[in-house]
Amino acid sequence: MEEKANINVVFIGHVDHGKSTLVGRTLLETGRIDKRTIEKYEKMGEKGKTFKFAWVMDKTQQERERGLTIEVTHQDFETKKNKIFIIDAPGHSDFVKNMITGASEADAAILVVAADDGVMPQTKEHALLARTMGLNQLIVAVNKIDLVNYDEKRYIQLEEQVKKLLKLLRWDVEEVPFIPVSAFHGDNVVEKSENLTWYKGPTFLEALDTLIPETRELDRPFRMPIDDVFHVTGAGTVVAGVVNCGKISVNDPVLIVPSGIKSEVRTIEQYHQRIQTAQAGNDIGINLRGIAVRDIHKGDVLCCMENPPANVKEFMANLTIFGHPTSVYTGYTPTLHVNTDHVACTLTEVVQKTDPHTGEITKNPTEIRNGETAIVRMKPVRPIIIEESSESARMSRFVIRDMRQTIGAGICVKIVETG
Repeated sequence: MEEKANINVVFIGHVDHGKSTLVGRTLLETGRIDKRTIEKYEKMGEKGKTFKFAWVMDKTQQERERGLTIEVTHQDFETKKNKIFIIDAPGHSDFVKNMITGASEADAAILVVAADDGVMPQTKEHALLARTMGLNQLIVAVNKIDLVNYDEKRYIQLEEQVKKLLKLLRWDVEEVPFIPVSAFHGDNVVEKSENLTWYKGPTFLEALDTLIPETRELDRPFRMPIDDVFHVTGAGTVVAGVVNCGKISVNDPVLIVPSGIKSEVRTIEQYHQRIQTAQAGNDIGINLRGIAVRDIHKGDVLCCMENPPANVKEFMANLTIFGHPTSVYTGYTPTLHVNTDHVACTLTEVVQKTDPHTGEITKNPTEIRNGETAIVRMKPVRPIIIEESSESARMSRFVIRDMRQTIGAGICVKIVETG
């Protein structure tokens, strides 16, 4: 039997549009969780009746009390062709930095849009972030179709709105499947629905089988941005994340950067299954030997001892500005998000910029306006781990945010200062 492809998929979209519910329903219908689990959540008070599927992924007390996803959570299941590793990202604007982490780990995105609400602020920002983080595959799930009485006209209207948005963000809309679903009731998630006889396309599960695995950087030195770190009784310190580059095996020596702390791999787990070796694209937990939780932080990078990445103090980037109300200039200090890290970073020099309409290049400009792309120098307030795009596509991408919104995105093209 042909081995199934591993694909990391991030669920994105506006708060309360049903991302976690769609995940929970899919896991139930594919047999990844059993019906008794859902029934248990349903009995857990009045809120459990509404959020019984969402609680499969939203496990913390704060998430369940507030009825929204805060942390990035992970789960897996299988389709006919693929092994899907789910990254359930928060939709609330307060937790966009967590959503960026989820997008940085993914190969493809599921944009969930509620049929009653339509396109909302985080619908736009998440679709933009997924694109700027390098994702090329997208599925749009038009959820809560039951709340508009399975109305075909409303679905067509919403599909046109979302396509218009995606075209502006440079998604190839001809390659994007649109799927009407009711995650809560199960319509068109795994099985065709009698309530949607007007819809002739694939179910949500069938659409997932159209995804293809991205090219992995297997021949690069091992890199794993750390998404979480915790203590497991009887085991010790465990770090979790998605392997961006290379491979890692049990008993391999490893380095944590930028701190420079050395350790060794005791065990590797992928969704509670012990494995001997992990490679680029795998979502894993690594039990480290002889190191305390307090010595590791989210945003650190676990790497091999040979050829580790440098601690970067300043770098040059190809930066595009698309969300600033006025313009960006030398001295501007937004928050830079790279892989799982986020840190204040100052624009120290604008070397040149390109006019998006004419292609004209301006040397040493005083500002960068929306839509313009520039070569810039950037200096974070502390050393970070970022690599040149010629070395690693995934380790070079970043976005910048300010005033609770995404301002721009770029890639590192040259490392200027290390230490």
